[in-house]
Formats: sequence, structure tokens, C-alpha cells
Amino acid sequence: MKNYLVLLFITFTTCLFAQKDSLQLGDKYLEDQLYFGVTYNQLISQPSGVLNSGFSYGINAGYIRDISLVKSGQVALGIGIGYAFDSFKHGFKVLTQGSDVVIEVDPSIQTTNGLKLHSLEFPLEFRWRTSTANKYKFWRIYTGLKVSYNLKNSISYTNNSVVSTYNNIARFNKLQYGLTFSAGYSTFNFNLYYGLSPLFKDASLGTKSIGTKTIKIGMLFYIL
Repeated sequence: MKNYLVLLFITFTTCLFAQKDSLQLGDKYLEDQLYFGVTYNQLISQPSGVLNSGFSYGINAGYIRDISLVKSGQVALGIGIGYAFDSFKHGFKVLTQGSDVVIEVDPSIQTTNGLKLHSLEFPLEFRWRTSTANKYKFWRIYTGLKVSYNLKNSISYTNNSVVSTYNNIARFNKLQYGLTFSAGYSTFNFNLYYGLSPLFKDASLGTKSIGTKTIKIGMLFYIL
């Protein structure tokens, strides 16, 4: 993990100096290559009897390669890689059956249990903006798809004041994907992620699968 963060930092630093300040109007340019975000997280599509997550949060940062589709640079594609940490409060019952960790539903459980995720994320964006080569404050609307691969997951469950924590459970769906939307002016941008894939696999309530997904709402800051 530390090696990845160092490599990501070096990549960011290199990219910061890749675009000169001497660009003139009409020159080809790149925009919004580095990003940093903070989010308020929620679990959605919960089974009946399970509360949505309590106060939950996330942070993410990464690099996006900006690929202009028109000479003006105002329409582009963005393809990137980043790191995300997400914390959720959940209302599931977590227990072991032999060597297996099982996710169950118990309506009496409150959202005091934690789910923490460390992931690589791969955003793909279609970008529209009002920027020019020498105009650094502009309107933007970016929409697309984000795929995440979980590096580490940790889920905890409190029973009779005893906290049990399980790491890298097999029932967690490591590959996640969802729709993204960000819009704003200059530094401050609204950001939305709507998950399309369930958090858990082979988890069910009777004969019905537990299809819990995620939604993240927050602010996204672009650099360069």
C-alpha cells in the first residue's frame, strides 16, 4: 500500500509540471488531470428490516489522463487511476459458520457496526467545459463510469458489547462499478457516484439476495 501511494505521489508531481503556463489562446491543452474528493456515503437498496447506513464518509484522489476530442479542448475524454477509502455504518449481522463469514439480516441491529474499504478506482469520463488554454476558472460537466477494485475490506459486528472484526471476507464483491456525475465552477464541484453493483455476493435473506449498493455525494476538487 505504501509503495502504491509513493508511486501515485510521484506521478502527481510529474504531471503538475507537464503543462506550461505559456499556453496561448487556441493552443492544445490538458485540463483537470489531478483530483481529490470527499464524500458522504450511504448504503441503498437494503433488504426490508435493515437500516440505511449512519454517518459514513469517504475520500479519494487520483490522476486522470485528459484526451481532447476537439481542437478547443472543451470536449474531452478522461481515463484515470486513483485510490479511495470508504467507511460505512451498517446494520447487518455478521457471524461465522466454520471458516465462512456469513452476512444476515436482523431488524434489531442498529447501524453501529463498521465497514471499511480500501480500493483502486478507474474513472472513465466524458467531459464538457468552458475552458480555454489560458482560462483557469470555468464551468464543467463531467459524467461517466467508475470501476473499483477492492484491495482490503474490514467489517465489524458488535454483539453483547463484544466487537468482532473480519478482514477480506470472501462474500465481499471486490469488483464494483457505478455511474458518476460532477458539475461545478472553478475549484468547487458537486460530485455523485451511484453504485450499480451489489456490495456482497452469495449473501441472501431466505431465497432473496441481499442487493445492497452504495451512493456517494460530495465535493470534488480538480488540479491542473
